[in-house]
Amino acid sequence: MTHDPTVPADPTQFALLALLSETRGGVLATLKGDGRPQLSNVSHAYYPDERLVRISVTDDRAKTRNLRRDPRASYHVTSDDRWAYTVAEGTAELSPVAGDPYDETVEELIRVYRDVLGEHPDWDEYRAAMVRDRRLVVRLRVERAYGIPKR
Repeated sequence: MTHDPTVPADPTQFALLALLSETRGGVLATLKGDGRPQLSNVSHAYYPDERLVRISVTDDRAKTRNLRRDPRASYHVTSDDRWAYTVAEGTAELSPVAGDPYDETVEELIRVYRDVLGEHPDWDEYRAAMVRDRRLVVRLRVERAYGIPKR
């Protein structure tokens, strides 16, 4: 029997990854050119079947430039009481920058928005804003998770 890498191997991993599903915000850590971490508070959607964190970002931000240069990243989330936490490590993949209100990137950004906040009051306006803001999606596939799970 082979092990499916998308399924956590033990209960601790399962509990750590569950915290990603229970939260909608965290801290994305990328690496600056000098090797120091650059931290950004962001919102996220987690897809457990893929072990994938998706984050909407703009093209001109430090985190985006850092990930283009070095795709290694960590993502930190905590429980409401801050006693439990998970750090998800992985290699980020960046979608293309939104170039048309109906391109694949905008469709993915809509999926992320819906999964974080629900329905938008004006999807046409949202689509135009994604292109205007030069947004894209960071896809962080969780390769390793550590922390203190909820009890």
